[in-house]
Amino acid sequence: MADITLSRRRFLEAAAAGLAAGTLSTGAAAADERPVVYWTPELSAESLMRMYRRINRDITGKVALKLHTGEPGGPNILPREWVKALQATIPNSSIVECNVLYKSPRQTTEGHRKVIAQNGWTFCPVDIMDAEGDAPLKVEGGLHLKEFMVGKHFFDYDSMVVLTHFKGHGMGGYGGSLKNIAIGCASGAHGKAQVHAVTKDGQWTVGEAFMEHMADAGKGIADHFGKRIVYINVLRNMSIDCDCAGKAASVPTMPNLGIMASTDLLAIDQASIDLIYAMPDFMKHTLVNRIESRKGLRQLSAMKEIGMGSGAYRLVRVLRERQPGERPLEDGLERS
Repeated sequence: MADITLSRRRFLEAAAAGLAAGTLSTGAAAADERPVVYWTPELSAESLMRMYRRINRDITGKVALKLHTGEPGGPNILPREWVKALQATIPNSSIVECNVLYKSPRQTTEGHRKVIAQNGWTFCPVDIMDAEGDAPLKVEGGLHLKEFMVGKHFFDYDSMVVLTHFKGHGMGGYGGSLKNIAIGCASGAHGKAQVHAVTKDGQWTVGEAFMEHMADAGKGIADHFGKRIVYINVLRNMSIDCDCAGKAASVPTMPNLGIMASTDLLAIDQASIDLIYAMPDFMKHTLVNRIESRKGLRQLSAMKEIGMGSGAYRLVRVLRERQPGERPLEDGLERS
């Protein structure tokens, strides 16, 4: 078993090294201008906290910890003990969510709170941001949206930590940091219908237009917080389905790929997609088919079009703290 684990680890590091070679510029000045995406193949509470420490410089005041708390009994959601350990290191922080648009106990605040308790999110305050209604958030330079409705409590927070279980998604193709905030901060009563571009006859917009609406909403949220928003993607238990599928989610077919962290929304989602696409076909084909059949890559190109970045990044491998006398791994990546 140890040999299998080591082989997998080396394989992931080799894949990430290939990504780094493709994202680094030969000119030092040009490379320095690219946002950093930190990456580690290690999956643990300690690793998650280590990654957060790389990006938390501007996180101050009252902090919203945005994550997907899941449908009842969902098998793939982030481990509660990891989130508990991370949240304990973030002063004045609360998990935040909004009610949902689709049929679920989470459509109402009362039902949502029951699911939150059932799923074990009981170790810290959990704020359902639209429990007391919603309010408009402006979107500057979007493709479609000029504003959309977020949970009213959204405006109570000074900073946001976006903790995302990266996975597939039935409508978005994949759910990364963009989906976590664009859909996750939109109010259940109005905002989610705006981001989903639901028509007057109740049809949900799909394909590239939906991705563009998500990009617009994500820009509004990122612009609102400025430097006071950071992103962590956990590439673990990556089903082709979102955690909103609950127990009905398909069994993951991708290997676990580790944790990424960045202060740049487009860069972290691009790097996560790039790492998945660097895997052999027999590993990635199911998830890639889900992504491409839903036009999910339009999330990335739409963010570029509305000025959220170029999608270029510098990949930096984060090593665990070494014991005295232990030699570092030689993986070909920049270290931090």
